[in-house]
Amino acid sequence: MKTAKKIKPMAISRVPQSRHDAVWAVGRIGDLRRAILAQKGLADEAIRLAGEKFEADTAMMAEELAEHERGVQAWCEANRMILTNNDKVKFHDFGTGSVRWRSLPASVSIRGGEVVLEALKALGLKAFIREKEEINKEAMLNDPDTARKVAGVTIKSEGEVFAIEPLELEVSAVKAAG
Repeated sequence: MKTAKKIKPMAISRVPQSRHDAVWAVGRIGDLRRAILAQKGLADEAIRLAGEKFEADTAMMAEELAEHERGVQAWCEANRMILTNNDKVKFHDFGTGSVRWRSLPASVSIRGGEVVLEALKALGLKAFIREKEEINKEAMLNDPDTARKVAGVTIKSEGEVFAIEPLELEVSAVKAAG
């Protein structure tokens, strides 16, 4: 049967041996804390300067990137039917990367909840009212045409998100080719 390993406490290597030593150690603790804070201040300043340099060095690239993204999106929107095989798919692969059209979920917004609730009752649209007397937005999403007829109800467009996803190349391969 194995015996449990004994955990020995770490020895304290800097124990003052007299009041004079304790006074010196307390002073040294203050010196060390101030030195650490000073180093942290220098590190923070170096990080700030590096951030500013990064922003300055990449500003033109970021601007060009945004222009390319807007241009590719405009071209893809103009040629969407061809790229998506008449909307049978929501993406297109270019070989160097792909573009995707992602649908966003529909949502219901209600202005003047009590007025809408009364209007739903008056129109006999009980499916849009929950038992605890609150508006059933899920039912409205399932029947948006009827829900739009109620004053104060807006069914927002589902919309979609456009994304550009270039192929990720190994950094070492890019450097070797460049």
